[in-house]
Amino acid sequence: MPEIFQFDFMVRALIGGSMVAILAPAFGLFIVLRRLSLIADTLSHVALMGVAIGFVTSIFPPLVALVATTSSAAGIEQLRSRGRLPGDAALAVFLYASLAIAVVVISKSSGFNADLFGYLFGTVLSVNDRDLWLIGTLLVVVIAFVVMFYAELTQSAFDPDLAHVSGVRVNATNLALAILTGATVTASMRVVGVLMVGALIVIPVLAALRLARGFRTALMLAIGFGLLSVWIGLIIAFYADLAAGGAIVLTTVGMLVLAEITGSALDYLSARRGFAAIAAANVPADFPDAERRNVEKEQGEHPN
Repeated sequence: MPEIFQFDFMVRALIGGSMVAILAPAFGLFIVLRRLSLIADTLSHVALMGVAIGFVTSIFPPLVALVATTSSAAGIEQLRSRGRLPGDAALAVFLYASLAIAVVVISKSSGFNADLFGYLFGTVLSVNDRDLWLIGTLLVVVIAFVVMFYAELTQSAFDPDLAHVSGVRVNATNLALAILTGATVTASMRVVGVLMVGALIVIPVLAALRLARGFRTALMLAIGFGLLSVWIGLIIAFYADLAAGGAIVLTTVGMLVLAEITGSALDYLSARRGFAAIAAANVPADFPDAERRNVEKEQGEHPN
């Protein structure tokens, strides 16, 4: 058995990280397509505020963070949907306000400590059975939500106006999606950290969209990229003695770079095949085979 599986805390980290890797991109795709990628970062700062308040008031920090993120997500969505503030402006208000409150609360307490640092950047040593049950329960809820409202989520992501005309309750769907985003940020704090959990929600989706040719394919690829990033990142962190959250996020960024390179190569090959097909179509049918091959070769070398 590999050394990494001989430690209970690493096994728990791999299980929890795998659930987060499935959970985050599962609805991250709908968030990215709605051009609200920064909502994950905003809610991460809100979660930081909740954790800080939890430490000061001696209330279970994840519980305070959960209340803060879900209520803030609902507030952001209400402001955005009613047109009182543009989407990016609402995100900015909540981000800066929550960050300011977190700084004030931390400054009035004893400052940073090991527990708070763990919530900020993640620590595999802190993942316990209670965290696994929390993440697992949320994973079941999110999967059920996506399966039951897949059509509504898809229509709302691509064309909210058409979805509204078609009878989709766009505001209710978006509100539920925003609340689940806040809950996911809170549940993922232990594994990745509040300051980097947004990367698992957004970056695997961007990599998948670069390669996929369909919505379902993009969803499956995003989850696959998320899982690979968590597994590779945790393995690197274990053997290189690095911060797990940073290793996971850097692995995710590396996969985005590879997806971009692969996508560019596929686009180039597709363009070459297109030029070859056009060249073949422009050669008269009564050309002898040898002359046809020469013309196709010349047109392939000079497509213009």
